[in-house]
Amino acid sequence: MRVIGIAGWSGAGKTTLLVKLIPALIARGLSVSTLKHAHHLFDVDKPGKDSHSHREAGAREVLIASRKRWALMHELREEKEPTLAELLHHLSPVDLVLVEGFKHDKHLKIEVHRAANAKEFLFPSDPAIKAVAADCPLPAGGPLHLDLNDVEAIADTVLVHAEPLDAVMKRLAA
Repeated sequence: MRVIGIAGWSGAGKTTLLVKLIPALIARGLSVSTLKHAHHLFDVDKPGKDSHSHREAGAREVLIASRKRWALMHELREEKEPTLAELLHHLSPVDLVLVEGFKHDKHLKIEVHRAANAKEFLFPSDPAIKAVAADCPLPAGGPLHLDLNDVEAIADTVLVHAEPLDAVMKRLAA
């Protein structure tokens, strides 16, 4: 299993890119999973559904399954937020894991940058950023510049820089 991050400020287009990148990587014969960080409360079930009722009643974990899919929800209650390393251990083996968010962690990343966001680039303060997919020029001395709309070039770069899981775990522990 190999891992690489897709990082950037909110509104930069990380999810939009991933929705195009995942099929491009699958077309190359890879199995792909994603791990996304959320900065806000979120629900994957809805009030009135049994799984929501179980969780609201205090269940630590709720696993819901059908013949099409299964999902495991784990309530943290008073626990600390899990680290990227802890979360990676929950994934089933695949060829490639794309990590969306976790922009301050030490895993290798491709930065997504959109000029309209009017935010600074992340790469000057993060040596783990190996390339920037942007819709504008990069400042001098930046890492590899990729056109934000060139999904195939971004896929190539993902495959060059994605690291084996054990190397990612060592990097995250350092």
